[in-house]
Amino acid sequence: MDEVFKALADASRRRLLDSLNARNGQRLNELCAGLDMARQSVSKHLAVLEDANLVTTVRRGREKWHYLNAVPIHAIADRWIHQYDRRRVEALADLKQALEAPMGEPAFVYTTFITTTPERLWQALTDPAFTRRYWGVTFETDWRPGSPMVWEQGGHRVVDPEQVVLEAEPYRRLAYTWHTITPGWAAANGIDDDVRAALAAESRSKVTFEIEPFGETVKLTVVHDDFPAGSTMRAMVGTGWPHLLSGLKTLMETGNPMPAVPAEAWRS
Repeated sequence: MDEVFKALADASRRRLLDSLNARNGQRLNELCAGLDMARQSVSKHLAVLEDANLVTTVRRGREKWHYLNAVPIHAIADRWIHQYDRRRVEALADLKQALEAPMGEPAFVYTTFITTTPERLWQALTDPAFTRRYWGVTFETDWRPGSPMVWEQGGHRVVDPEQVVLEAEPYRRLAYTWHTITPGWAAANGIDDDVRAALAAESRSKVTFEIEPFGETVKLTVVHDDFPAGSTMRAMVGTGWPHLLSGLKTLMETGNPMPAVPAEAWRS
């Protein structure tokens, strides 16, 4: 948390965060042009923000894209807002509004650090016994690229030939297409017919998990992308993923799962 406050103490770094908040997912040259700052200065400030986990990066080919990361903001809220009773309700409402503000880029990027090993984290992402405990979902697949995936949740099995594994590099990287919203699954999760119709009209998105050893922890970056403009699914996963990943972290570090991810978390 000290690194977070030190990073925020500099006005130039706050401007960079403001720029990413206004349009998330920018390359270095875009940040330089938008803020009229020298490339070297921007690079140094971004390095500080990355060290504080306020910015996370994703490589696409030779280019590096920068994203605002909300995890330290959640930590500050837990440490400071919850401890002191100063207009708590108003402060939480303002924080919620800030975190849920629409993002300029369709990709959702989230980074967290978990005290575990890459092997155990891979198991947590792929083993039905694990996924059921923090997600309530199990997968039927052999985890080979191109293999189909069957999703099961609450007694509803979702089978679709377009639900497939895209990448599977054990202990390092996993990617698959996002699941199909069937009428049965939608009804069980409180999704009305109009929303389901909007989801059915969208092109399929994908989710990627990147696993990196980081000292005594493992850095997990989740990238959910390939959303069309104005995506309904994008709005849903933006609130669902933080809750789900908090549950994963809690389970791996304490052995005790959080309450199951409520359906409302994916409907916001």
